Amino acid sequence: MTPADLVLTARGIRFQGRYFPCSIGRGGLSGNKHEGDGATPKGTHRILGMLYRPDRLARPASWADPIGPNDLWSDDASRPDYNHPVRAPYGHGHEHLRRADPLYDIVLITDWNYPDATPGRGSAIFLHQWRRPHYPTEGCITFRRDHLIHIARSIVPGTRLIVR
Repeated sequence: MTPADLVLTARGIRFQGRYFPCSIGRGGLSGNKHEGDGATPKGTHRILGMLYRPDRLARPASWADPIGPNDLWSDDASRPDYNHPVRAPYGHGHEHLRRADPLYDIVLITDWNYPDATPGRGSAIFLHQWRRPHYPTEGCITFRRDHLIHIARSIVPGTRLIVR
């Protein structure tokens, strides 16, 4: 591990010598993640992408891509585009990336079951803004807005997320 890694600890995510409080999945940590279990998967994951809402904040990093009004994420395990970005109209199970609330104003995309998705292993393990402190997620890791912005500005593609 290096200071450039995002390391989940009992105190939160350790990154660059600081601790950032965070929330994890309602199902706790799992070494056997599957769709709908609400767990945060254990392992070493890489940050492969970053999305942001350009109508709400400045681009946090040069490699961040804007979220548009038709941007979705497929969570339909029966589809070939499962656990991939898709665009509306899309008549299958999905999440809206452009939400009314601020939770997805910045989204860091991990390589959990992406881009080579295995149906049923769980989709969309993101790092994003929390609803409120320590409110559990469906498996994502969430942060206070200012902490997420700091992390987003400081990481690079391929930054490791270590969940033990």
